[in-house]
Amino acid sequence: MSIGIILGSGLGQIAELVETDRIIEYSEIDGGLRSTVEGHKGRIICGNYMGKSVAVMQGRIHYYEGYNTKQVVKPIEYMKEELGIDKLIITNASGGINESFTPGNLMLINDHITSFVPSPLIGVDLTEKTGARFHDMTYVYDREYINLAHSIANELGIDLKDGVYLQTTGPQYETPAEIKMFRTLGADAVGMSTAVEALYAHAIGLRVCGISCITNMAAGITSSKLSHEEVQMTADKAGLDFRQLIESIISRM
Repeated sequence: MSIGIILGSGLGQIAELVETDRIIEYSEIDGGLRSTVEGHKGRIICGNYMGKSVAVMQGRIHYYEGYNTKQVVKPIEYMKEELGIDKLIITNASGGINESFTPGNLMLINDHITSFVPSPLIGVDLTEKTGARFHDMTYVYDREYINLAHSIANELGIDLKDGVYLQTTGPQYETPAEIKMFRTLGADAVGMSTAVEALYAHAIGLRVCGISCITNMAAGITSSKLSHEEVQMTADKAGLDFRQLIESIISRM
């Protein structure tokens, strides 16, 4: 079976290193899908990487681009049904809510909050595919992969944090008042992707590993204004550790 990988900011180079057998544009999956965010190419690279068969999403579909959450997860559904993946690594760039974090830290996602975005399962009955209409979300992020990632991080000398990730709609950044609320709810990091993808992947039977790169501290924690340029710059700087961690996880899955 293959490993699906969703590349967030700072990890685009991984797709270039895949021994490519096939490239699938998102428009081939659904004629209305295309990525509109700078740095997100909007395609799946299929081939071999780190000795494993992989399907790499080079760029993702975001809810804030005007798509509904069912469209956001269509590439994941395609990778499972057409490309045979049984595992999914999801990466992203996120804002740090936990004040012990600093920009450039990597955070292993151990749980998430999706209450601020519509579920991709609304109006979808997966009973025939999965045997259930209502899906348990106690362990969205695979516990074995969480332990594996920490073991690898220790070997590599990477300070890998743990935390709860919260997804918002975007595209605006959060207000300081919203960040205070999210902290009260138990969130350690916030972003505009990932949680609905992980939710759907878990529902259809994929084993999920999620990792965030903390590219900035969230609104109100510092006096700095937030910008997409800062996100990209910090993600690029943290890219080497991020890539080494992802490569080692792939090789040992």
